[in-house]
Amino acid sequence: MTENTAAPIHHAVVTGASTGIGEATVRALRKAGWQVVAVARRAARLEKLAAETGALAFAADVSKDGDVASLLAFVSENGGLDTLINVAGGARGADRIGASNNDDWEWMFQANVMGTMKMTRAFLPTLREHRAGTVLNLTSTAGLSAYEGGAGYNAAKFAQHALTNALRLEEVENNLRVIEVAPGLVQTEEFALNRLGGDKEAADKVYQGVAEPLTAADVADVVAYAVGLPHHINLDQVVVRPVAQAANHKLVRR
Repeated sequence: MTENTAAPIHHAVVTGASTGIGEATVRALRKAGWQVVAVARRAARLEKLAAETGALAFAADVSKDGDVASLLAFVSENGGLDTLINVAGGARGADRIGASNNDDWEWMFQANVMGTMKMTRAFLPTLREHRAGTVLNLTSTAGLSAYEGGAGYNAAKFAQHALTNALRLEEVENNLRVIEVAPGLVQTEEFALNRLGGDKEAADKVYQGVAEPLTAADVADVVAYAVGLPHHINLDQVVVRPVAQAANHKLVRR
């Protein structure tokens, strides 16, 4: 009798999957043979991604309790999960503190912090039962070092970074692997555009002169590698920047 040595099929939930790093992560994991539930607010984009990759699509706002509860039920009915990848988030505004906009700050905390907390809280019981679960939170180098005009995004990402560290300490007894991936400059379709209120000219200037900014696929490859390692290997924190960016404040433009 031949022993079956096939690798187990992993099941992941990926938020922020309608664009950018979230979408690229779904593609990377599906290419690696994972079962994936792709989550975002924009249903049409998700359905297109599902048709192209074979992922399951679920439209939800991860900052809303009712949406998270519905997602939990859907995932439970479709094979469960062993890996939760929190990518949903983003930045709004580049104002200095003296000109801060309340709505921008509240949106960033809901999207980056409360969404991550609510998703993690909802899926923790399942991940604990699995006894070999993984949570990966996509933060940012903005959560490691502050910069002028970034206070709101800095504050939200610092909070998400702290949440990730606390989760690792709290859940180690349950063999939960907790990973943080913190990208620097990544050129995506929407990040800078959304941050700068739809001003494409201003958004293009963010990347102007940078020879090779990271792409969403670059970061997705790092995410897929981190969650694909044997479970006893924990990449606590991965900082990934383009070579041209030595630090948040040091970016070479040609």
